[in-house]
Amino acid sequence: MTLLRSLRRLDDALLPRGNVRRVLIDGRTAMNFEMVAPVVRALASDDRIQFSCTASEEPHRLAQIYFHAPAAVTRVSPRRAALTKWSAYLTSDFTWATLPRGTARVQMFHGVAGKYAFDAPTGSMRQWDRLFFVNQRRLTNFVRSGAIDEGSAAARLVGMPKVDCLVDGTLRRDPILVQQGLDPSRPTVLYAPTWSPESSLNRMGVELVERLTKRPINLIVKLHDRSHDMRQEYSGGIDWTARLSPLLPHGQALLARSPNIAEYLAAADVMVTDHSSAGFEYLLLDRPLVRIEVPGLLQRASVHPDYVELLASASFNVRTADEAAATVDTALSNAHERSESRRRVACELFYRPGTAAIRAARELCELLELNAHPSLVIQERKDESCLQTT
Repeated sequence: MTLLRSLRRLDDALLPRGNVRRVLIDGRTAMNFEMVAPVVRALASDDRIQFSCTASEEPHRLAQIYFHAPAAVTRVSPRRAALTKWSAYLTSDFTWATLPRGTARVQMFHGVAGKYAFDAPTGSMRQWDRLFFVNQRRLTNFVRSGAIDEGSAAARLVGMPKVDCLVDGTLRRDPILVQQGLDPSRPTVLYAPTWSPESSLNRMGVELVERLTKRPINLIVKLHDRSHDMRQEYSGGIDWTARLSPLLPHGQALLARSPNIAEYLAAADVMVTDHSSAGFEYLLLDRPLVRIEVPGLLQRASVHPDYVELLASASFNVRTADEAAATVDTALSNAHERSESRRRVACELFYRPGTAAIRAARELCELLELNAHPSLVIQERKDESCLQTT
């Protein structure tokens, strides 16, 4: 280990001064990149930073995972990545690419649903140089669980850049629906279950979609990236695109294609989910949420009881497809019911939404030992001004 540190110091010393900072993005799914994408966009004008992306765990899926990433983000294989000197490694999942030449590692996280002990890891997280926390609750839980130390220099309260667009006025319901070929005069329902063989999709998804399409509404079905994965542990081994597409009448319903759910959240008047981060994200819009309670899912995903209670408190709660479909009608007629709970939960789980991407970009620049680019300063002022008027 001492020899490796010495070699890395020598490697750093040999790099030319003023060199471009190379940042490597790693991910398991397209959604992982969507968590990072707002930071990439915020720094797009900074020619001192060059972004690349890899798929360290499944190299054969590199093109698929980053299909929607800008062309300026170069795709590199894990083998090539291992040979390159990176200034920083950026991920929103617990990936850990092998990078022998060393780098500063940044964890951005994804999701706020309290699954899989995500908020209180049993192992140490001290190997990360920066932890961009989405809220104070998670930061506190990391300290309590012993994953990091109190006052850790790596811990930064940033927020979730992905959801900035839900509160900064950039997404508008009607234009999104028109672009999707749906009538904006009709109420729009979004069904967005999480992934798992135990999810509501697997338990009652077909039945629920059939009932919702009989109503005078637009229906958008947005599946999790993992529900498109044919492996048993993710989708239950079911081709959900083939199963659901015939059930969705053209011009009235559709299966969402984008890996980023934000525009579909903004377009929806009511959302139906089971236990997903997207459900919590929807609370930022203060619109009715119908939650399908699926005990098997909560158990399989090791959802912490606190997060079950948080989502339940802000939702209309049901257990069957019939109840869910009927409750959609109730929710459309009582949009303000549970508004106070929705706003309370959203405030707790999302730190200063609307400006998180700018904070993350600034933190990354600091880690790279760069002053903020003028374009970043201008964008920061613009975003703050926009939030004050919305």
